[in-house]
Amino acid sequence: MPFPNIDPIAFSLGPIVIRWYALAYLAGILFAWGYGRHLILQKPLWGKVQAPFTPTQLIDFIFWAVLGVIIGGRIGYVLFYDILLSFGLNWSAGIGGIFAGSYFLQNPIDIPQIWQGGMSFHGGLFGLVIALWLYARHIGANVLSAVDLLALISPFGLLFGRIANFINAELYGRVTNMPWGVVFPTGGPDPRHPSQLYEGLLEGLLLFLILRVVSHNVQGLRRPGLCAGIFGIGYGISRILVETVREPDAHIGLLPFNLTMGMILSIPIALAGLGLIWNALRKHPTARAL
Repeated sequence: MPFPNIDPIAFSLGPIVIRWYALAYLAGILFAWGYGRHLILQKPLWGKVQAPFTPTQLIDFIFWAVLGVIIGGRIGYVLFYDILLSFGLNWSAGIGGIFAGSYFLQNPIDIPQIWQGGMSFHGGLFGLVIALWLYARHIGANVLSAVDLLALISPFGLLFGRIANFINAELYGRVTNMPWGVVFPTGGPDPRHPSQLYEGLLEGLLLFLILRVVSHNVQGLRRPGLCAGIFGIGYGISRILVETVREPDAHIGLLPFNLTMGMILSIPIALAGLGLIWNALRKHPTARAL
């Protein structure tokens, strides 16, 4: 299939250029806020646990969330995809070899220049969780219930973000002979897996539907940490599966045992999800008792 002729620039107003990627972020935030507000107001879903935020507090948290995603995403990229990678590849050469192999250690002034590209989803997720923990502690909210709420509204951003990646013709998959393979403008003449859309469907749409059933049909929000745990496992498995057909980062390639950096970083998320589920079921074996 030929790549659809979609301009990455949605529209422009004089010197102001609005890209689909920016609109995807905005749509993710708006949908997350709207759905989060709806969940907060559904008191029977929470039982005696109670919603962690009020609608007004949810709006306040968005500012914290944006900062957490940006700071965490950039630090994660610099740490995971440069410094730690350089350490893994050059550890035998000592500090000098590690320093020589790291771009950002040699050019620290470039670290805050996010407009040059380079953000890590896993780092952004970690930054978001830290921001949520700080804000929940600040207002005296139940941290685990706050993480549950975050898990329920996050699939919107994942879905719209991956669609924007597809429009930008970036983060595409490996060469394939499947009939739905796409010839990306920067991916050579061969059709490739539209791995961005795979991720959007798995981490966005499917994960949203699963969490919707858990929160509305099995009283999942009455077991703090359960929805967050299911999100962690769902995201981790989805990302690992898609990584098997996604083109590895050009400056990293495949790691030992045919692993990718995305796989390695997703394993702890899935394990953390298992821990959250175990804790939720151990402390609240019967949701109706709440």
